[in-house]
Amino acid sequence: MRDSSTNRRQFLKSMGAVALGAAGFPYIVPSEVLGVNSGLPPSEKITMGFIGVGSMGGGHLRTFLGYDDVQAVAACDLRAMFRQRAVDRVERYYSGKGFKAYRDYRELLARDDIDAVTVVTPDHWHALIGIEAARNRKDMYYEKPLAMSVTEGKAVRETVNRYGVVFQFGAQQRSDEKFRFACELALNERIGKLHTIVVSSYASMTFPNQPSQPVPDKDEFDYDTWLGPAQWVPYTYERCASRTMGTDGLWTHIYDYSLGGLGGAWGIHHVDIAQWGNGTEDTGPVEIEGTGVIPADGLADTPVEWEVEHTYASGVKMIHASTRIAAKRSRQFAVRKGPGILFIGTEGWVLVGRGYLQAEPKSLLTATIGPDEVHLPASVNHRRDFLECVRSRKRTICPVETAVRSDTICHMDDIAIRLGRKLRWDPDREEFINDETANRMLTRPMRSPWRL
Repeated sequence: MRDSSTNRRQFLKSMGAVALGAAGFPYIVPSEVLGVNSGLPPSEKITMGFIGVGSMGGGHLRTFLGYDDVQAVAACDLRAMFRQRAVDRVERYYSGKGFKAYRDYRELLARDDIDAVTVVTPDHWHALIGIEAARNRKDMYYEKPLAMSVTEGKAVRETVNRYGVVFQFGAQQRSDEKFRFACELALNERIGKLHTIVVSSYASMTFPNQPSQPVPDKDEFDYDTWLGPAQWVPYTYERCASRTMGTDGLWTHIYDYSLGGLGGAWGIHHVDIAQWGNGTEDTGPVEIEGTGVIPADGLADTPVEWEVEHTYASGVKMIHASTRIAAKRSRQFAVRKGPGILFIGTEGWVLVGRGYLQAEPKSLLTATIGPDEVHLPASVNHRRDFLECVRSRKRTICPVETAVRSDTICHMDDIAIRLGRKLRWDPDREEFINDETANRMLTRPMRSPWRL
């Protein structure tokens, strides 16, 4: 029999205290205590619900299902085939029934027997679901990006903090040793004084307009709810397909649902690492100026090429650009082309991306960060970091405050491109300075009845 919600949180916290020790230092504890490969009874496991179980969400479900200290109890999706796939997978894994699927995320979040959830939906739904999850006191592993506007992101932060829930942002590069090491090299001035950061992100794709099609049966796919807070438009399969042309869903490149490569589809990952290595996780730039190319026709309408320059109070410049343009910025260093983050200092540079790390001088690659130097929080597994924080009630490696700051930069980039002029930003007030038009763009309207 399950404990009450209050007793359950006390139990999870006590388990975390055992793992960390009274002084906060890690002990070597048996795996049985941590619940890993332990066969813990369900009453002592972290019970989880999964909101969005399509391509990426289904991957999260499969991974969390494999942790012996997790009990998967529910899933939610607007597509019947994904709901059924989740039920079949979980019941097959547990050799029994008891896992329930929902179409309405609010029904799942209302359950008091669920400790934590994943939020892995199209971007325009993230904030509404995250806020509702926090109000229901659910810890959450929350996929990037944070929100569709700066206002929404700040609302998520306020609600998460008000209810004291654990929040892990899906910027999983923070749990990759290569990215952490590159940031530590920059922070400890192993490349000299940092003066420039070049962030390279994949550009958005283009896609032609599609003829409208009959809306599917609501039980098979709830299209109106899929649109949710976004404006109503006629249905086409490609608009909301989970995957299109061998890549993420086309919706990630449609402005009503995402910022495309500039933000949610890729840019947020590398902008977040740039913030980490610049030591500006709790602030942001003070000036932004950039240009970009936005398709004038077609379903996809997020920037396909861009270059935005940010100036920080320290004088550091961060250039966020699509890969082709970023390559021109960094060609003098003869570094690998493609998505990545290049930190340039007065005495060298370090470039990091998924699967690679380069530096000059090359001796930096085997450098050791000394005990008196800056050491960033370490995680080798983003999901396990989340689970450990659910037990300990400590901050994750990518908490909501960090998510807001990184997400905000992506939105500022988009605004600067669309307005085509230099903008000044107040990172303390989190608003543009003396620019009413730009500040209005920090908020997006929501289709009734949805609202923050």
